[in-house]
Amino acid sequence: MPSFSLAIFDYDGTLADSFPWFRSVLNQTARQFGFREVVEDEIDDLRAAGTREIVARLGVPMWRMPAIAMHMRKLSAESRDAVALFPGVEPMLASLVASDIKIAIVSSNGEDTIRHTLGPAAAHVSHFRCGASLWGKSAKFKAVIKSLGVDQRRTIAIGDEVRDVEAARGAGIAAGAVTFGYNTGAALRALGPELVFDDYADLVAKLTA
Repeated sequence: MPSFSLAIFDYDGTLADSFPWFRSVLNQTARQFGFREVVEDEIDDLRAAGTREIVARLGVPMWRMPAIAMHMRKLSAESRDAVALFPGVEPMLASLVASDIKIAIVSSNGEDTIRHTLGPAAAHVSHFRCGASLWGKSAKFKAVIKSLGVDQRRTIAIGDEVRDVEAARGAGIAAGAVTFGYNTGAALRALGPELVFDDYADLVAKLTA
């Protein structure tokens, strides 16, 4: 495993503990956009599934996906004070920067919302690339690498969902997965990401070894 000079983080479920908020607005969004509502006892099954499988199981109209993503960004901006960072985000980012690892954030969420929730921790982030589509992260990763002038062989993308691992693979970079976000640790490990992190101490230790 190479030493890393750039870590590209996802936001929701990776840095921000937003799953409870997401769950609270999901069925209202389902009613508005015409897909199936989620019952409580299927949450665990959905957390073990990839994004495409979830979309299919809920009958989400694909042609409405851009509007749904825009709606979710709007709700997130309106509710940004209801979502907090996971404990330890700021010292984790500071430790990586102190080890000469640049930090970027690529997310489907809005940059203003992310900066607000990060607060002082935003000072550790060299680059934001926000508003990515559900399956548009690979291109965003490549754009960040080019913008920062780093070696893709020394870049890792860190997320909490199956699609984050897939996007890293699509960009030809290492995939890292945290086990405390939207998808289950088992679902993520099944994809064989280069690194899996159970907490931020584990993340720092593995990236700075």
